[in-house]
Amino acid sequence: MENMIKNEKLSKRVAVVSGGAKNIGKGIAFEFLKNGWNVGIIDFDKKALEEFPVGEFAQNILLYQGDVSDEYSVAEFYVKIKENFGRLDAIINNAAIGGFKDFLSLSVNEWKRVIDVNLTGYFLMARFGVPLMLENPGKGSIVNISSTRALMSEPGNEAYSASKAGILGLTHALANSLGPKVRVNAICPGWILHEGEEISQKEHEQHLTGRAGTIKDIAHLVMFLTDDEKSGFITGQTFIVDGGMTKKMIYI
Repeated sequence: MENMIKNEKLSKRVAVVSGGAKNIGKGIAFEFLKNGWNVGIIDFDKKALEEFPVGEFAQNILLYQGDVSDEYSVAEFYVKIKENFGRLDAIINNAAIGGFKDFLSLSVNEWKRVIDVNLTGYFLMARFGVPLMLENPGKGSIVNISSTRALMSEPGNEAYSASKAGILGLTHALANSLGPKVRVNAICPGWILHEGEEISQKEHEQHLTGRAGTIKDIAHLVMFLTDDEKSGFITGQTFIVDGGMTKKMIYI
């Protein structure tokens, strides 16, 4: 009986989501759970982790408070993933901080903190997670959540935009280094409405789709990119999910 339970546990695919306690990360985590995966979440926000609505998925989720820019924290997180679930199939890099600030007021430490979380954190999640992923008989997938600000900017976006652009370079570099065993892709969300966020009809209508994005728009694409049957020939790519805004000319 014990071996049956152990084998059943090991047969479930496992995804980890950084910054998974709220908003886009939370939506991605629940999409995996609803599709029968086990999920590990690493998030710096203790309150969000404590309030995470585990519900019926208590046996299928691991919540860990940690800083993705700290290699020891990330390494310990994966030790717990192996202890609890025994395998790893997908890494969803989503944790990020904003750091929007007037360029001439931006300190070096503020710049470094954004880069450390938004870019180095993605490197560390892959660096310490891939060895566990490679123990699986099947293939693995990494999905990096970037931003359309990797491609276009507003004033005061220097640290954030640079970090998000760096993610795109990291994505195709990892795809080359880790293929064919692990596929690596990136998503650049545009305006995605967070939990409880409401905007005006005019703000919706500026999008070519007639609406802003939802968390499910991103979560569904993540599920596609981690399904080797549906997306097994896709790696090293960037998917822009922005309602067409990066293709729209705006003059004043």
